Amino acid sequence: MTPQEILAQYGPRESMEYDVVVVGGGPAGMSTAIRLKQLAAEKGQELSVVVLEKGAEPGAHTLSGAVVDPIALNELFPDWKARGAPLNQPVTDDLVLFLAEDGGTATTPAWIVPECFHNHGNYVVALGSLVKWLGEQAEALGVEVFPGFTAAEVLYDERGAVRGVATGNLGIGKDGEPHDGFQLGMELCAKYTIFAEGARGHLGKQLIANFKLDAGKAASSWAIGIKELWEVPPEKAQPGMVVHTAGWPMQDETFGGGFLYHLEGNKVTLGFVLGLDYQNPWMSPFEEMQRWKTHPAVRAHIEGGKRIGYGARAINNGGLQSMPKLVFPGGALVGCEAGMLNASRIKGTHSAIKTGMLAAEAAFAAVTAGRSADELAAYPQAFEQSWLHIELQRTKNFKLWFKKGKLIGNLMTGVEQWLLPKIGRPVPPWTLPGGKGDHLALKPAADCKPILYPKPDGVLTFDRLSSVFISSANHEENQPAHLTLKDASVPVSINLARYAGPEARYCPAGVYEFVKNDDNTDRLQINAANCVHCKTCDIKDPTQNIVWVTPEGGGGPNYAGM
Repeated sequence: MTPQEILAQYGPRESMEYDVVVVGGGPAGMSTAIRLKQLAAEKGQELSVVVLEKGAEPGAHTLSGAVVDPIALNELFPDWKARGAPLNQPVTDDLVLFLAEDGGTATTPAWIVPECFHNHGNYVVALGSLVKWLGEQAEALGVEVFPGFTAAEVLYDERGAVRGVATGNLGIGKDGEPHDGFQLGMELCAKYTIFAEGARGHLGKQLIANFKLDAGKAASSWAIGIKELWEVPPEKAQPGMVVHTAGWPMQDETFGGGFLYHLEGNKVTLGFVLGLDYQNPWMSPFEEMQRWKTHPAVRAHIEGGKRIGYGARAINNGGLQSMPKLVFPGGALVGCEAGMLNASRIKGTHSAIKTGMLAAEAAFAAVTAGRSADELAAYPQAFEQSWLHIELQRTKNFKLWFKKGKLIGNLMTGVEQWLLPKIGRPVPPWTLPGGKGDHLALKPAADCKPILYPKPDGVLTFDRLSSVFISSANHEENQPAHLTLKDASVPVSINLARYAGPEARYCPAGVYEFVKNDDNTDRLQINAANCVHCKTCDIKDPTQNIVWVTPEGGGGPNYAGM
């Protein structure tokens, strides 16, 4: 049965009314809800706010490095230390390393390191723990938090304005038919709906297309970040040490680099970021990350330790040029849903919190003035007057320079992030135009050199399936695949034939594999249960034939301590 047929047979759906519905319980969504309730308490107003979070609990699907700049948290909760926010480990030292293929390492002198790589005053954190804490603060203020509920559909009124969202149906079998555990989704309607799904949000993607929020904007630019959490011997622990690397293993013009952050408790979080505008279809971001760990400068931090966590997430790094319009009738985009990551600093938590606060302030003013379902124009206006906008102006060209090659990218990063601030001109006087979409970047496999990756040793380097296992990814097996194809013939007829089946390599979770039928023909097998919700396939698929939709609520990874 189609969703429409299910609704026709089992409907109507139960409906709940709120002043504001927030879709997504990450830093941006929780901060939106918190700020709304803070304002209501300050003004003596009643305001109903609900947060929908598809993870099993707040923070379960949250993944980032992460080094957090507390500037926005200071504004949201000036007393966050007294409240017990889990920012326990301040940054104690910064290193920027250039790695060579022969194992050589060059340490960048501190005086030449651009300001964007300075992290003193920031904190090394497990972002999932911070989000869980934000969820506790939200609930203490009276926010209704619904974990394990996916926002599966945008609801529109008769004028075309957003009036809320509908949650996904439960108990639908793989055949699309309701089974004994069937439960119809419900509608959550609001005067305003704030979307905070993170990078490449399922509903945000639809809203951008429906309201043409990207009209006149540069094409979005993305990366994949692959992360591991290690427990290391006490003698290797350097709490507060922050290391960033450039150079090897990238051997062409591909944009990429690594990070190593030492947490408290003998933990090290490390990861590799690779731009999804890479050209060689033989490239595997997962294997690049595993190979990167074998460099002596990286290995030295974790050798003798044990890997205890794994995850992956798409990162939007296009900058202001590709940022969509932030508002539309009935709602707004916040955080990474709106492309607010500062790619040069590899930070988005502070911008997520700040944009959530700004959207909340605009929504609160509108609701208390008796408005609903119009555009919250005060939000983008406040954003353009904020410190965040100034910060993003300074780094607006960062990723775009690297699209012109590593030499130009490194040179102009030095000019914009080091030289201009030195002479009192931190905002570049020029703005680069955007390039083409990342999915258009792949060259035919026949035109590229295959990459031979070493086999994992199971000690320092690992395979995909053992990695997915420690991500705690879990999906109800008897449900329709949430990784859908517009045309089932395209993976073999185009992707395999022209690009050697890149989905089998760009997915960091082993979701996609090409297998032989009984008649020796090829087919794409989708192992949806492995999915860690990174959204890479939705972005990088060269034919844009793969569409990521929400699975049943509560499914996916569980990034405890990540």
